[in-house]
Amino acid sequence: MNAFRPHTVDRHAADPHTLTGAYAAHALDPEENDAFERHLEHCPSCAQETAEFAAALARLGAAETAAPPPALKARVLAALPGVRQEAPRVDGPVPPRTRPARLRRRFARRAPGLALAACLALALGAGALAVQQHREAERARDRVAALARQQESVTALLTAPDARTATAATGGGTATVVWSAARGRAGLLAAGLPAPGPGRTYQLWYDDAGTMRPAGLLPAGTGTLLLSGPLDGAAGVGVTLEPAGGSPHPTGAPVLLLPFA
Repeated sequence: MNAFRPHTVDRHAADPHTLTGAYAAHALDPEENDAFERHLEHCPSCAQETAEFAAALARLGAAETAAPPPALKARVLAALPGVRQEAPRVDGPVPPRTRPARLRRRFARRAPGLALAACLALALGAGALAVQQHREAERARDRVAALARQQESVTALLTAPDARTATAATGGGTATVVWSAARGRAGLLAAGLPAPGPGRTYQLWYDDAGTMRPAGLLPAGTGTLLLSGPLDGAAGVGVTLEPAGGSPHPTGAPVLLLPFA
């Protein structure tokens, strides 16, 4: 990647080397886009940096995919006994049912009470279901909003003029750290890392000259995280496996080390 350039640059200025992240994120206007593509034809370093940003953005999108919640299958299976099965088709007239007169009279007397009880049970059940669905919808909206904020923050880092990335692989998965000295922030994009296991989580750390500073938790092997806290001169980012909830200090060897080159 290009050498570190800490100064900020006007996108409309003559230097196109600062537009790699914005081009990969499709954030240039048509005139800038055409000019930058002409620049790419004779600038191998910008072509390489653009490809790295494009790969990081692809991992960012893949990291936000989510499987249906396990509770959905349970709710569908629980509802099946209450689904009425259609009666088989019968050719020809159906003979009327015959019931003893006394049984018919007893049912006629009890029908209003039974109907009222059924209506009350249905109303109570529908009310409880509505409350539960409302709470689940609120929680889902909160999760989606949080993911959107994370993605917007990391995308903003990727398109910063001085943005840089570093990628490492382990266990069949990859992790990419993107950072901006001008913004003083960093983010991590993980895809396909091994599941941390029950009661475990991935914890991120800033490397402050050998002292590890907590920077956030990544509960799964795929996800996006805006690291907590500023860069503050950190030399890189480390990832360890910790007990759920995190640790004040690393308890094991790093799973990944991503230096700020």
